[in-house]
Amino acid sequence: MMKQLFFLLALSCAVTLGAQEAGTPNNWWELDRTDNTFPGVSAAKANAYLEGKKAETVVVAVIDSGVDIEHEDLKDVIWTNPNEIPGNGIDDDNNGYVDDIHGWNFIGGADGRNVNYENLEVVRMYNKLHAKYNNRNRDGLSKKEKKEYDAYLQYKEEIEAKEAELGPTAEQFTMIKGALDQVLAKMGKSADEVTSDDIAAYKGDDQITMIVKNIVANTAANGGSFADLYNQFEQGTEYFDGQIKYNYNTDFDAREIVGDNPENLDERYYGNSDVEGPDAAHGTHVAGIIAGVRDNGIGVNGVGGPNVRIMSIRTVPNGDERDKDVANAIRYAVDNGAKVINMSFGKGISPYKREVDAAMKYAEKRDVLMVHAAGNDGKLLTLANNYPNDTYDGKKRSSKTWIEVGAASSDYGDQLAAGFSNYNKKYVDVFAPGAQIYSTIPDDQYAKFDGTSMAAPMVAGVAALVRSYFPDLKAKQVKEIIEESALPVNLEVIKPGSENEKIKFSELSATGGLANAYTAVRLAERTKGKNRRAPERDASLMNY
Repeated sequence: MMKQLFFLLALSCAVTLGAQEAGTPNNWWELDRTDNTFPGVSAAKANAYLEGKKAETVVVAVIDSGVDIEHEDLKDVIWTNPNEIPGNGIDDDNNGYVDDIHGWNFIGGADGRNVNYENLEVVRMYNKLHAKYNNRNRDGLSKKEKKEYDAYLQYKEEIEAKEAELGPTAEQFTMIKGALDQVLAKMGKSADEVTSDDIAAYKGDDQITMIVKNIVANTAANGGSFADLYNQFEQGTEYFDGQIKYNYNTDFDAREIVGDNPENLDERYYGNSDVEGPDAAHGTHVAGIIAGVRDNGIGVNGVGGPNVRIMSIRTVPNGDERDKDVANAIRYAVDNGAKVINMSFGKGISPYKREVDAAMKYAEKRDVLMVHAAGNDGKLLTLANNYPNDTYDGKKRSSKTWIEVGAASSDYGDQLAAGFSNYNKKYVDVFAPGAQIYSTIPDDQYAKFDGTSMAAPMVAGVAALVRSYFPDLKAKQVKEIIEESALPVNLEVIKPGSENEKIKFSELSATGGLANAYTAVRLAERTKGKNRRAPERDASLMNY
């Protein structure tokens, strides 16, 4: 037991707690580098500049885990289908979806049940091939079958390796959380009521108490609170438990809840109207970044300004989203008036990429801008390790209305690039704030999340702001404006995914800069006509 406890202490010190530097405000991500010293997206400055100017409503589709449409800081900015009568069980607008008042849920059943956890794509691919190749070898197989067989063995090896890894890690997180719970029970307090000073002053010399004291002291030294620490281990325990029971469990199948035929890619009309679902934390957080009601004295100020409306399209479970659902979600967003689509999700295998590509082409042709998170693996993004991506032929970038976004931190120094962010000068377009982002979560609550999932809605918000005040601009032009107006960063930073290797920030993305709402708006003012390319960067606006 003693050996395990010391191992857990070492593990806890290695866990990234995402502690924010002292003095960094919750809203750092909407601030301005020149006016406020924080490398935010300058949303406050942009919205102030546009105040009083004529604007149109812009709908942003959030393809995600669901959105709490009754949240105090979002309920006034939720899209409502004007042609649908709530709760009458009739498809009033004849779009194929009954009672789709605020969006649609492609991972729910007609009986009202909802998918929460799902397999990862590697498990679905393994299961698909298992029936055909279990207890077989390569002898006598055709060339095509040999390729499938080799893939089957690769999937099997990956799943078995992950299962072997997950067990001990899950146990470690469970033990640490158990230790924290044990001390809280003795103190008679909840995690939100306890401070690091309370733990330091707590009298107890048993091994569990000493371990907790050391863990909390280490957290406090790095700027984190006890609540931060507890939430990390609570979420970690839930995450690893879900990975073992559902994500990598080859015997688990949640799709029967939906009731569709997953192999029928032409099937469009399935799901239900519950746009929140059982776990809407991620999607609600994303929605708040884009459209949290500005200057209402509560919550957060969304980047997109007062004229944005959020359409929730529930598509992403706790596991890998299905290509079929993603394609249908994109089409639903386009057909129901969204001008910007935020996609804070991704996976490493896309068996039906052509179906997703077809939906992306559909969106591009209909002048819809798509914003996608680059992923959180701290690695070089390629066309073969993160899907969906903006390539229709698998060889080079194809879409003219797609933006790929990496994540930045509040530290305008060598840690500006978030350590978890994917990057690539060819395939990532721009970086935006994505570390320790404070935003909305269900039940009128707020929390800080890390991820390119948070950076993408920053850019989606900028796009919505531009499309709202400059509605004559095409999606292609808005993409160009966002890229041309990105603020250049002349810094060497720690390369994401590395310990201390340095790289120029300009090498991490195509623009080499940070998305900025204010400079985007100013550049949009100078972009005349529906078909003209955005002008080059204005040096006077880039003096940041």
